[in-house]
Amino acid sequence: MITNKAICVTGASGFIASYVIRELLDNGYTLRATVRGLTKGNNYEYLTSLPGAAERLELVQAELLTEGSYDEAIAGCEYVIHTASPYVLDVKDPQHDLVDPALKGTLNVLQACGKSGSVKKVVLTSSVAAVFDEPISGHVYTEKDWNETSSLTRNPYFYSKTLAERSAWDYIEKENPAFELAVVNPGVVIGPSLVPSLNTSNQILRDVLAGAYPMIMSISWGFVDVRDVAHAHILAMENEKAKGRYLCISETLDMSEVVSILREAGYSNYKLPKMKMTGMVGNAMVKILVSTQPKGVRTFIRTHVGRGVEYDNSKIRQELGISFRSVKESILEAVKDLFRWKHIS
Repeated sequence: MITNKAICVTGASGFIASYVIRELLDNGYTLRATVRGLTKGNNYEYLTSLPGAAERLELVQAELLTEGSYDEAIAGCEYVIHTASPYVLDVKDPQHDLVDPALKGTLNVLQACGKSGSVKKVVLTSSVAAVFDEPISGHVYTEKDWNETSSLTRNPYFYSKTLAERSAWDYIEKENPAFELAVVNPGVVIGPSLVPSLNTSNQILRDVLAGAYPMIMSISWGFVDVRDVAHAHILAMENEKAKGRYLCISETLDMSEVVSILREAGYSNYKLPKMKMTGMVGNAMVKILVSTQPKGVRTFIRTHVGRGVEYDNSKIRQELGISFRSVKESILEAVKDLFRWKHIS
């Protein structure tokens, strides 16, 4: 343990944050975790029932868009892990639903850290969405790469994560606060969930099984287990020398490899895609066929189909000493969990 004071975790009800909270409690830390609402019908039992939560977890209400709402939660804390940010590809109003919460929320949290006078380090959850918009085949992405293409109309989720992380680094440069900043940039985060809601990353697996993809597209994802992502945040917090960005990806798999894993695991009776749509002609047909998909999903597929993606994760492995789980095992655990939560019948 590096502190006896409370650690603040924002967005406590999220997929990643719930595992951050569980591991911190397991390690003996005292936590102050923020949620959007503390109502009688929403008691966050999946958090309050965690081992150690009764003695060392306090839930505090805070809202990303409300200036000053994080002041109470962060006051007196030495470390803050900021995970709160919307993650969804398709929204009605990208500015209101994605950009404002991500950007203003990040600045509200950093300003609260500055006011506290006690915070030593902030660990921010960003994404590979802040690293690139449309992957360039053959290019190996590192922490030096930045997304310079996304906009409100083109991959708006990517745009929101880019603006939020940029604003964090701009704040550090201009304000020169007393605290350090480290950023974790995960890829597609999968695995069993502590929270009942279906997250966008695990939904990819659900959709593959449920027949949402009628064909196997030439599209690939950089996967990472949610427990590894949570562990990376804690390592970045505890390591005094940890700073800058950390790409957090275990392995890259394309859709055909994901389908093969599911088929070999005995899920052939589900609506797994069989027909491959690859090559120039296949990719062109995919772009036409996805025209019926929601705009956000459509834009994502059109900017990723036919493009391989490669990452260099050496920095996070060498500086934080993290070892990643097998993506195949993460996929299979995630699918079993989808059944447990009844996201798949």
